[in-house]
Amino acid sequence: QVQLVESGGGLVQAGGSLRLSCSASRSIFSIDDMGWYRQPPGKQRELVALITSGGILSYADSVKGRFTISRDNAKDTVHLQMNSLKPEDTAVYYCNAKGTTPLGTNSIFWGQGTQVTVSS
Repeated sequence: QVQLVESGGGLVQAGGSLRLSCSASRSIFSIDDMGWYRQPPGKQRELVALITSGGILSYADSVKGRFTISRDNAKDTVHLQMNSLKPEDTAVYYCNAKGTTPLGTNSIFWGQGTQVTVSS
């Protein structure tokens, strides 16, 4: 199994910035895609940003130009820099990783979630 440990959430005023980080524990799995999802109050979980092991990026339309995802492959760590935050960015943010065993078995792992609250 892979444990994902998140940090960096909190309360910020609209227009402010936060940086989320997520580290994956060492295991037999090699980490492929890593990303961030969020679940606003009363809504479904949605993809925010994704980065492949090769560095290909994808973003939700609502965060393009404001959020930047990056990763350190050597440390299996992924970051989400969030700028120009809006109240509608308020959500629990979850780190996500896809891992592959040496035999080719894929699994999806989730962090415990970190709260981001943006006040107006």
